[in-house]
Amino acid sequence: MAVTIDVNAWSDAGHAVNQLYDMLYMMGRDDILVGVGGDGGISVHGTIHPNVGGYLPLIDQGMATFGPCRYRQAIPLEGGGRLDVDTNFGIRKGFLPQGNRRYRPLQQSTAQQVLIDTISAGPTTIMLIGSHTNFAIFLMTHPHLKRNVEHIYIMGGGVRSKNPTGCCPKNSSTSCTPEQCGDHGNLFTSYKTNPNAEFNMFADPFAAYQVFHSGIPITLIPLDATNTIPISEEFFHVFQQQQSTYEAQYCFKSLKMARDTWFNDEFYTSYFMWDSFTSGVAISSMRNNNDCESVNDFAELKYMNITVITSNRPYGIHDGSNPSFDDHAIPKFGLQKGGVHSGHVQTGITDSFCLAKESKKGICEDGYTKEVSGPEAVHVCVATMAKQNVDKNSVLNREFFKSFLGTLNLPENTGLFNITTQFPFYREVLYSPDFTNKSRGKPVIFDMDMSPGDFISLIYLLKTPTELIDLKGILVSGNGWANVASIDIVYDILHMMGRDDIPVGRGNTSALGAPSLGCKYVSAIPQGSSGLLDSDTLYGLARLLPRSPRRYTAENSVKYGAPRDTDHPEFRQPLAFEVWQFVKQQLDPNEKITILTNGPLTNLANILLSDRNASTVIKSVYVVGGHIRDDSNTKGNVFSVPSNTYAEFNIFLDPLAAKTVLDSTLDITLIPLRAQRKAASFPALLEALKHAKTPESRFVHHLLTVLHDLQRKHQLYHHMDIFLGELLGAVCLVEGSNIEQSIQLKPVSIVANSTTGVDGQTVVDYQKANLVKVLLNFNSEEYYNRVANSLGNKERSAVISGFAEQRAIWSNPPENVGV
Repeated sequence: MAVTIDVNAWSDAGHAVNQLYDMLYMMGRDDILVGVGGDGGISVHGTIHPNVGGYLPLIDQGMATFGPCRYRQAIPLEGGGRLDVDTNFGIRKGFLPQGNRRYRPLQQSTAQQVLIDTISAGPTTIMLIGSHTNFAIFLMTHPHLKRNVEHIYIMGGGVRSKNPTGCCPKNSSTSCTPEQCGDHGNLFTSYKTNPNAEFNMFADPFAAYQVFHSGIPITLIPLDATNTIPISEEFFHVFQQQQSTYEAQYCFKSLKMARDTWFNDEFYTSYFMWDSFTSGVAISSMRNNNDCESVNDFAELKYMNITVITSNRPYGIHDGSNPSFDDHAIPKFGLQKGGVHSGHVQTGITDSFCLAKESKKGICEDGYTKEVSGPEAVHVCVATMAKQNVDKNSVLNREFFKSFLGTLNLPENTGLFNITTQFPFYREVLYSPDFTNKSRGKPVIFDMDMSPGDFISLIYLLKTPTELIDLKGILVSGNGWANVASIDIVYDILHMMGRDDIPVGRGNTSALGAPSLGCKYVSAIPQGSSGLLDSDTLYGLARLLPRSPRRYTAENSVKYGAPRDTDHPEFRQPLAFEVWQFVKQQLDPNEKITILTNGPLTNLANILLSDRNASTVIKSVYVVGGHIRDDSNTKGNVFSVPSNTYAEFNIFLDPLAAKTVLDSTLDITLIPLRAQRKAASFPALLEALKHAKTPESRFVHHLLTVLHDLQRKHQLYHHMDIFLGELLGAVCLVEGSNIEQSIQLKPVSIVANSTTGVDGQTVVDYQKANLVKVLLNFNSEEYYNRVANSLGNKERSAVISGFAEQRAIWSNPPENVGV
């Protein structure tokens, strides 16, 4: 009937919702409701407002969608983590077809809307294969609808499980050091603090507790059972031979890439059928009226008395870790003082409270599905192990393997097409300009964090005559206004503009000096509307762009440090530093690079720290960012950190990187917030673009209109004009004196690694020797005119206007439609 997406664990909302739409379209099931996110909040007293989005665990949920990543920091951001899940290793875009459904701001059904509408319609079975945040909120706000929930099937937790993946293999050398061997949980990034929890439960233990203690019948498929059904080598090879449907092909491609990119050689003993096995157990039980005592086709089931641990003893002692009790005379959600929720709550994967003094194993149990007795015990049907195949002659050693492959390959209810068969004349073409006998201007690298303003800036740079600037490469950072998987939008815009020759480098996902797992600084960016959800979908417009043959892929190569080559290492996604090195090597002897940064300065700082000769080949740097206080004490724009009155977002997102760059000897022009605000008039820019005649100027006009309308209609979008000012850096680089710039040298420095209230602030430091050029003023009328003239110029215009034109090309023979 419906799918709601869990977005506080292994996937990000914008990428997840569009991927699901594509899967449903492939399967001919556009009738299925999809719910994601929501922008409601929970008050400090525990009042749950409508449409809480599930972006944060219940214990940290406030009135906004930005906040810390207490539990989510256990999930890797890059390879093997959210990047690969958001893109399905790059397979999603290369395989799935594209239909008409897509995310649209303020029009997308929320998770709570879909849960309420579906469950209120009649008896419903629930399957939870992620965190329990969405469903727990539903139960807490609509307890009268519990009567319509017949049964809950849950993949997660570990009761009597013993994690086998960290054990030394048989006949291993004496140098092998066992890690998680025998633990109940599977938090491979946090076993030193919490060896007991499984990822789905750890993502929001308090939510899981609410679900388990709801009184609704539950069947749990924990690690106890899934640990007994690893992907065997025999199953893998049989699967490889049985791919008669599109869905089977998609699943196998996903499984194969997971194997080929696995971090060690133990894939066949450490990769399990977690969620798919849960689906099989659930279907078999439903056929038997959800009776735990009846025979299940795929698993052994038995009742156990368990609960979900949400805090650690001693209870009732407030140490600043538990927002439900700390600083509250009356605990949130009506919780009991001194009760099971009132102890220390794990603050992160390096929480010192959880480190045992005399043991390598941690002592925290947050998220542990623990056997207990007494009033906390819940009678739950638990899958204990996967059943052996009754056919002893089969190479498939588990009964579920047969059903899984048979069902995926059934001719009934099968997928309609993939992207290559959706269109009769589908073909992939790479576009690049002919520079023969053409002079090329100063080499430029554009460093962006993929905010909407950055994409407008990118289009503007691509429209600029190559004789003026020669855009050599693009660097994207993953710690700014979009998740790093949005790199695919960069590829699509380059494809639209006929510049598939420009390399794109993937940068870091964490600020300089910050832990690689975590969300320092970037936690200030909203995850819901007006934040990452919208940026990751380019406010719903990304799917209007043409699909580039280039995309992020998890393909990898031993040459670059991978454990093995994948099938197509030539498609590997280059890193930002590699693109820097490539561009540097292409320079003529007397050439130097100009760099424009439109996001946090993480990439540039890493270049300066990793390449001692970098400054010798950098001619100048344009930095869009910073806020220098003036006489009127105007505020910065980090609206989500009220205590930090004077910071600007690009600098705040990585203060140490900004300090590293601005303290260098580079020739830097700073485009501060005061100047950006003079270029941030929606009416002026829309008026200048009202006669948009090129595909790219129409797309920019469409995007700006969406941003402006959202700003006028909804308070969540009050800050949309901060993206307009980002275009100013590109215009200053291209136009220079043509917009009558007023520049002054100032000794500018950055406050870094200080308190939250001042971190990232830009200060004038007269003790500093290095001076930075600061843009003070410019002719705004001339600015808007030149932007409009550039975008409307039919020279260097889009070679393919969007997905609609692509559909027409792919639907007709090549001789009828020009390419």
